[in-house]
Amino acid sequence: MHRYFIELAYNGSGYNGWQIQPNAPSVQETINHALSLLLKQEINVTGAGRTDTGVHASFFVAHFESDIVIPHTKALVDKLNRFLGKNIAIKDIYAVLPDMHARFSAISRTYKYYIDKNKNPFTYPFSYRPHPLPDIRLMNEACERLMRYEDFTSFSKLHTDVKTNICHIMEANWEETDEQLVFTIKADRFLRNMVRAIVGTLLDVGQGRITLEQFQQIIESKDRCKAGTSVPGNALFLCDIEYPPCKL
Repeated sequence: MHRYFIELAYNGSGYNGWQIQPNAPSVQETINHALSLLLKQEINVTGAGRTDTGVHASFFVAHFESDIVIPHTKALVDKLNRFLGKNIAIKDIYAVLPDMHARFSAISRTYKYYIDKNKNPFTYPFSYRPHPLPDIRLMNEACERLMRYEDFTSFSKLHTDVKTNICHIMEANWEETDEQLVFTIKADRFLRNMVRAIVGTLLDVGQGRITLEQFQQIIESKDRCKAGTSVPGNALFLCDIEYPPCKL
């Protein structure tokens, strides 16, 4: 068997997330179908992680195995892009070492969340506009405190099948542009719903609903019920995944 990485981007608006779902469209199922038809063999792609319903990826990685060597991967990229709809774009396909895994070999993942400062018909539906606009200074102070912790049970979807809620956050901050507030978070791994729950709780700080001390208490409580409401997924993008050298 020959293993390949596939780099892609997708607009998650029309999908029930990356993962195959019964009776609901998913990005994974769509790509499986396209690759199986084009390569004339059954292909099952494994993604770098799950994205929730409506969440987007400006950069995503999956791997798949082929019975035969694919001699012209650039030609396959072109065929896939013509075959797939407008919401999925294939960037590259390349052979990798046989032990490389799209999910388990990843060193880090980076997400961004976009908040509009004013109503903007050109950024919708890829951004969120909360009321009132949060204080970015307070939210960045909360980010500094967030990075002191490793157990993020308070921001995890309940009853998931993960063995640990420990994550190592490498970066977490808000930046302000003329039009938006942009949150960036980078970690070795993320829990289900973690980024959206963190953003929702940071907004509670920025809008004055909780104090910085209460924000820390929420993390330490390891209780999802005490954290803020998850923000909508339409403004969330997975934008980078890092791997060790893996190309053949």
